Amino acid sequence: MKVVEHIKNAKKTLFSLEILPPKKGDNINDLFDHLNPLMEFNPPFVDVTYHREEYVYKKMPNGLLQKKATKKRPGTVGICAAISNKYDVDTVPHIICGGFSKEETENALIDLNFLGIDNVLLIRGDAIKSEPRFVPDPDGNNYAIDLLNQVGNMNNGIYIDDDLQNAAHTDFCMGVAGYPEKHFEAPNMKSDLKYLKQKVEAGADYIVTQMFFDNQKYFDFVDKCRAEGIDIPIIPGLKPITTLKQANILPSIFHIDLPEDLGDALEKCATNEQAKEVGVEWAIQQSKELMEHNVPTLHYYSMGKAEPVYRIAKELF
Repeated sequence: MKVVEHIKNAKKTLFSLEILPPKKGDNINDLFDHLNPLMEFNPPFVDVTYHREEYVYKKMPNGLLQKKATKKRPGTVGICAAISNKYDVDTVPHIICGGFSKEETENALIDLNFLGIDNVLLIRGDAIKSEPRFVPDPDGNNYAIDLLNQVGNMNNGIYIDDDLQNAAHTDFCMGVAGYPEKHFEAPNMKSDLKYLKQKVEAGADYIVTQMFFDNQKYFDFVDKCRAEGIDIPIIPGLKPITTLKQANILPSIFHIDLPEDLGDALEKCATNEQAKEVGVEWAIQQSKELMEHNVPTLHYYSMGKAEPVYRIAKELF
């Protein structure tokens, strides 16, 4: 079932989550151990992220360094199929621009279609860690809207090979990302909303937001979207803080602010366990307020840590 159909059929706020795929060499049972307790809350869909390639340098016998690409978390298509098969739950693979040609993207989408997976989240993705800015594959998509156009074409039976006759129509539900505190590359919120509206006009069915810790920023973002004529569901993305380090790392990596009250509470923590207690309680209160505003689903970034999300969901669902 499509994400938007789950939302339409729901009589109350839903619970959903986003997980990291296992690292290369890990056992998928480790992922199932992470998901098993969270299935108690009947998530209608589970997002599976995709992390693009990284580069390592290996010293050769002649003393020179060889640059080698490595994918630390491969297998998103297979992982989505495994989760769907084990739990009878819909999965949402993340499809990114970086590191893929358009043909490779098309082939992945064909595989997903054959597996009966009909939801995708389409995002540009990040730059390679060793590069200062995003550089697309020479034969790939540059922006999320290019992915939307490619998937939209396949939904209409149009493939890269325009000689194909009577090609099968896919039927993907297309999600995109939204940024309550604006994308860090956008010069201002007005510009960011302009590009978001273009993605909606290109066929996006729903929006999932970047994590935020101040609900007012989400409410303001929704109001601004509606004023721009963006009327598709806007799902809030939430992340409980679980370590002292995250108080500094999350704002830096994701270009978000921590409310002063949350920052003050974390400063008083001496241990990671204390920080986790603050983070979980903050997320519970944040979630309760969002539920009072009838958000379509509370979407939790579990980041490989099930226990904090379980505690939050146990309180709410």
